[in-house]
Amino acid sequence: MKTLKDYLDFDLKILSIGLNPSTISVERGYYFANPRNRFWKALNASGLLQEEFIPSMQAQEKIFTDYKIGFTDVVKRHSSMGKDLRAVDYKKWAPILKAEIVKYQPKICWFHGKIAMQNYLKYTGSKNKNIDWGLQDFKINTSTIFVTPNPSPANAAFSLEMITDWYRKLNVLVE
Repeated sequence: MKTLKDYLDFDLKILSIGLNPSTISVERGYYFANPRNRFWKALNASGLLQEEFIPSMQAQEKIFTDYKIGFTDVVKRHSSMGKDLRAVDYKKWAPILKAEIVKYQPKICWFHGKIAMQNYLKYTGSKNKNIDWGLQDFKINTSTIFVTPNPSPANAAFSLEMITDWYRKLNVLVE
Protein backbone atom coordinates (compact mmCIF):
# COMPACT_ATOMS: atom_id res chain seq x y z
CA MET A 1 0.00 0.00 0.00
CA LYS A 2 1.37 3.38 -0.98
CA THR A 3 1.20 6.02 1.73
CA LEU A 4 3.17 8.97 3.08
CA LYS A 5 6.51 8.52 4.77
CA ASP A 6 6.51 9.16 8.52
CA TYR A 7 8.78 11.94 9.71
CA LEU A 8 9.70 10.63 13.14
CA ASP A 9 12.83 10.93 15.22
CA PHE A 10 13.98 11.48 18.77
CA ASP A 11 13.99 15.04 20.18
CA LEU A 12 10.99 16.28 18.20
CA LYS A 13 9.46 19.46 19.56
CA ILE A 14 6.15 18.67 17.85
CA LEU A 15 4.69 15.62 16.15
CA SER A 16 1.94 16.70 13.73
CA ILE A 17 -0.69 13.92 13.60
CA GLY A 18 -3.35 13.99 10.92
CA LEU A 19 -6.33 11.67 10.64
CA ASN A 20 -5.02 9.97 7.49
CA PRO A 21 -3.25 11.05 4.31
CA SER A 22 -5.36 12.34 1.49
CA THR A 23 -5.04 10.67 -1.89
CA ILE A 24 -3.69 13.96 -3.28
CA SER A 25 -1.00 14.06 -0.56
CA VAL A 26 0.11 10.51 -1.34
CA GLU A 27 0.25 11.31 -5.07
CA ARG A 28 2.35 14.45 -4.45
CA GLY A 29 4.47 12.91 -1.68
CA TYR A 30 3.93 15.37 1.17
CA TYR A 31 1.44 16.09 3.94
CA PHE A 32 -1.49 18.48 3.44
CA ALA A 33 -0.87 18.69 -0.32
CA ASN A 34 -4.43 19.50 -1.35
CA PRO A 35 -4.23 23.15 -2.53
CA ARG A 36 -7.50 23.85 -0.67
CA ASN A 37 -6.12 22.51 2.63
CA ARG A 38 -5.46 25.37 5.05
CA PHE A 39 -2.54 23.74 6.92
CA TRP A 40 0.33 25.49 5.14
CA LYS A 41 -1.28 28.95 5.21
CA ALA A 42 -2.11 28.62 8.91
CA LEU A 43 1.35 27.23 9.71
CA ASN A 44 3.06 30.10 7.88
CA ALA A 45 0.95 32.66 9.79
CA SER A 46 1.26 30.99 13.21
CA GLY A 47 4.72 32.05 14.34
CA LEU A 48 5.81 28.41 14.74
CA LEU A 49 8.37 28.92 11.97
CA GLN A 50 10.75 31.80 11.34
CA GLU A 51 10.26 31.62 7.58
CA GLU A 52 7.44 30.98 5.13
CA PHE A 53 7.22 27.73 3.24
CA ILE A 54 5.62 26.83 -0.07
CA PRO A 55 3.90 23.44 0.31
CA SER A 56 6.29 20.76 -0.92
CA MET A 57 8.27 17.71 0.10
CA GLN A 58 11.37 19.90 0.45
CA ALA A 59 9.54 22.27 2.81
CA GLN A 60 8.30 19.35 4.89
CA GLU A 61 11.83 17.92 5.15
CA LYS A 62 13.30 21.30 6.14
CA ILE A 63 10.62 21.76 8.82
CA PHE A 64 11.47 18.29 10.11
CA THR A 65 15.23 18.82 10.24
CA ASP A 66 15.45 22.52 11.14
CA TYR A 67 12.37 22.97 13.33
CA LYS A 68 12.08 19.45 14.79
CA ILE A 69 8.45 19.10 13.71
CA GLY A 70 7.55 15.57 12.62
CA PHE A 71 4.63 14.32 10.55
CA THR A 72 2.46 11.21 10.70
CA ASP A 73 -1.19 10.12 10.82
CA VAL A 74 -3.47 8.04 13.03
CA VAL A 75 -4.24 5.86 9.99
CA LYS A 76 -1.76 5.47 7.16
CA ARG A 77 -4.30 4.31 4.54
CA HIS A 78 -5.02 7.17 2.17
CA SER A 79 -8.51 8.17 1.14
CA SER A 80 -10.26 11.08 -0.51
CA MET A 81 -12.25 11.76 2.66
CA GLY A 82 -11.69 10.84 6.30
CA LYS A 83 -15.24 9.48 6.47
CA ASP A 84 -14.05 6.61 4.23
CA LEU A 85 -12.04 5.14 7.12
CA ARG A 86 -13.39 2.10 8.94
CA ALA A 87 -12.85 0.55 12.37
CA VAL A 88 -10.44 -1.96 10.86
CA ASP A 89 -8.18 0.93 9.75
CA TYR A 90 -8.02 2.37 13.25
CA LYS A 91 -7.52 -1.05 14.83
CA LYS A 92 -4.54 -1.64 12.58
CA TRP A 93 -2.85 1.77 12.67
CA ALA A 94 -3.62 3.49 16.01
CA PRO A 95 -1.58 0.98 18.07
CA ILE A 96 1.36 1.46 15.69
CA LEU A 97 1.16 5.22 16.24
CA LYS A 98 1.02 4.70 20.01
CA ALA A 99 4.19 2.59 19.87
CA GLU A 100 5.92 5.30 17.83
CA ILE A 101 4.91 8.02 20.30
CA VAL A 102 6.18 5.92 23.21
CA LYS A 103 9.44 5.21 21.37
CA TYR A 104 10.23 8.73 20.13
CA GLN A 105 8.61 10.74 22.95
CA PRO A 106 7.92 14.01 21.12
CA LYS A 107 7.45 16.94 23.48
CA ILE A 108 4.04 17.73 21.96
CA CYS A 109 1.67 15.49 20.00
CA TRP A 110 -0.40 17.80 17.81
CA PHE A 111 -3.60 16.13 16.66
CA HIS A 112 -5.45 17.69 13.73
CA GLY A 113 -9.07 17.29 14.72
CA LYS A 114 -11.08 15.79 17.54
CA ILE A 115 -11.93 12.77 15.38
CA ALA A 116 -8.24 11.93 15.03
CA MET A 117 -7.75 12.24 18.80
CA GLN A 118 -10.91 10.35 19.75
CA ASN A 119 -10.21 7.46 17.40
CA TYR A 120 -6.60 7.28 18.51
CA LEU A 121 -7.80 6.91 22.12
CA LYS A 122 -10.58 4.48 21.28
CA TYR A 123 -8.38 2.11 19.30
CA THR A 124 -5.37 2.17 21.61
CA GLY A 125 -7.36 1.00 24.60
CA SER A 126 -7.09 4.37 26.33
CA LYS A 127 -9.79 5.62 28.63
CA ASN A 128 -12.51 7.64 26.97
CA LYS A 129 -11.62 11.27 27.58
CA ASN A 130 -13.41 14.54 27.03
CA ILE A 131 -11.60 16.14 24.09
CA ASP A 132 -11.67 19.89 23.66
CA TRP A 133 -9.61 22.19 21.47
CA GLY A 134 -6.13 23.08 22.65
CA LEU A 135 -4.09 21.64 25.49
CA GLN A 136 -5.46 18.40 26.93
CA ASP A 137 -5.34 17.45 30.60
CA PHE A 138 -3.67 14.09 29.88
CA LYS A 139 -0.52 12.89 28.16
CA ILE A 140 0.51 10.02 25.93
CA ASN A 141 3.44 8.58 27.82
CA THR A 142 5.51 11.77 28.40
CA SER A 143 4.09 13.77 25.46
CA THR A 144 1.84 16.77 25.96
CA ILE A 145 -1.30 16.66 23.78
CA PHE A 146 -2.66 19.59 21.77
CA VAL A 147 -5.71 19.38 19.48
CA THR A 148 -6.53 21.86 16.72
CA PRO A 149 -9.30 21.85 14.13
CA ASN A 150 -8.54 19.73 11.09
CA PRO A 151 -7.40 22.06 8.28
CA SER A 152 -9.03 19.88 5.61
CA PRO A 153 -11.26 21.69 3.11
CA ALA A 154 -14.02 19.27 4.19
CA ASN A 155 -13.97 20.94 7.63
CA ALA A 156 -15.63 24.15 6.43
CA ALA A 157 -17.00 24.95 9.91
CA PHE A 158 -13.58 26.40 10.75
CA SER A 159 -12.18 29.37 8.84
CA LEU A 160 -8.52 29.85 8.03
CA GLU A 161 -8.44 32.57 10.71
CA MET A 162 -9.81 30.21 13.37
CA ILE A 163 -7.36 27.46 12.46
CA THR A 164 -4.48 29.95 12.47
CA ASP A 165 -5.51 31.17 15.94
CA TRP A 166 -5.26 27.60 17.26
CA TYR A 167 -1.84 27.19 15.62
CA ARG A 168 -0.74 30.41 17.34
CA LYS A 169 -1.88 28.96 20.68
CA LEU A 170 0.25 25.90 19.95
CA ASN A 171 3.18 28.25 19.28
CA VAL A 172 2.68 29.87 22.70
CA LEU A 173 2.79 26.42 24.29
CA VAL A 174 6.02 25.60 22.43
CA GLU A 175 7.67 28.82 23.60
